Amino acid sequence: MNYIISIKTAILVFPFIALLFSIPFILHQYHKYGSINPFRVLIVYSFILYMITIFFLVILPLPERNEVVYKPNMIKLIPFGFVNDFIKESSFVLTNPSTYLKALTEPCFYTVIFNIFMTIPFGMYLRYYYKCSFKKTVILCLCLSLFFEITQLTGLYHFYPYQYRVFDVDDLIMNTLGGMIGYFIMGFIDNFLPTRDEIDRKSISAGEFVSGFRRITVFGLDCFLYMFITLLISIFLHIRYLLLITFIAYYIIYPYFKNGETLGGRFLNVRLEFHKYRLIKISLRIVFLYVYYFGSLFITIAFALFITERLNLEFLEASWLYILTMISILLFYLINALALVKDKKIYYDNFFKVKYISTIRQEDD
Repeated sequence: MNYIISIKTAILVFPFIALLFSIPFILHQYHKYGSINPFRVLIVYSFILYMITIFFLVILPLPERNEVVYKPNMIKLIPFGFVNDFIKESSFVLTNPSTYLKALTEPCFYTVIFNIFMTIPFGMYLRYYYKCSFKKTVILCLCLSLFFEITQLTGLYHFYPYQYRVFDVDDLIMNTLGGMIGYFIMGFIDNFLPTRDEIDRKSISAGEFVSGFRRITVFGLDCFLYMFITLLISIFLHIRYLLLITFIAYYIIYPYFKNGETLGGRFLNVRLEFHKYRLIKISLRIVFLYVYYFGSLFITIAFALFITERLNLEFLEASWLYILTMISILLFYLINALALVKDKKIYYDNFFKVKYISTIRQEDD
C-alpha cells in the first residue's frame, strides 16, 4: 500500500518538476543540437519521473515529527544480514515446499527483491542514454543508494530529530546489484533502439533548419537577457534613458556587428540574414516586433481600463471585460505562435525580407 501511495505522489509531483526542468532543457537542446528530438524528450522525462518515484519510495510515508524518537539498532553494517532475517522471520521451511510461496510474499523477502528491482531501470538508463561503462554504472548505482541511505540516516537531512528508517548496508548491496542487472539487460535491448549517437545526429540534422518554436525561444531568451543586462547596469550606474540605450545596443548595434546574431541567437545557434540595408532593417524589425507583441498587450489592457473608468464600473461588474481582454490577448499570442510553429515563418518576415539561418552543423565523422 505504501508503494502505491509513493508512486501516486510521484505522478502528482512530476508535472511541476518537469515544468521547472523544461526551460533549461529546451535551452540546452537548442544550444547543443538546434532541435528537440521527441525520442530524447521521452527518455529524459521518463528518467525524471523514474528518479522522483524511487526517491518517494525511499522517503515516504513521512511520519509526524513528534512520532520520531530515538531507537537503537537503526544502523545495520553487517553484509547479507537479510539472509539471517529471512531464516528467522519468514515461514520458509526447506523441507516443506508448501511454505515456499508464502515466504515470497513476506516483507523479509520482498523488501530485498524490491531494492534490487528499484535500481534496474537506473542501470538501463546509464548504459543506453548516458553511455556509461560497467564500472561507472556500478559506482553511480552505489552513489545513488548511498544518497538514499544518508537521507534516511540523517532523518531527511535533520528535518526529523532522529532517523525514522534503518540504514542498512544490504540496501547498498542490493541497489548496486539492481543497477548491474539493468546494465546487462540493456545490453540485449539496445540493439532494437536507436543509439545515442544516432539520436544526436538526427537532432543536429533537424537543427540545421530553424523551427518556429526555436524562433519563439530565441525571442524569449533575448527579452530575458535584455532586461537582465539593463537591470544589472541600473544597479551600478544611474543613466537617463537606460532602457532605450540598452535596447539599441542589444538589439541593433550588437546584431549589426555580429552578422545578425543577438546574444540569445548566438547561444541558440540562430542568426538573421538580410540581403540589403541590414542596419535599417534590423532597427525597423525589432521596433516593429516590440510594438506588435508588447504594444498590443498594453493597448488592450489600457483600453479595458479606459472602458471601466468611462462606464464607472466596479471591479466585479468589469470582471467580464477583464476576462474578455485576457482571452483576446491569449488568442493573439496563440495565433501568432501557431503560425510560426506550423510554417516556420510569419507574414512580417516577407515584409522585412529576413531569413533565419541556423549555425548548427554536423560534425565530420
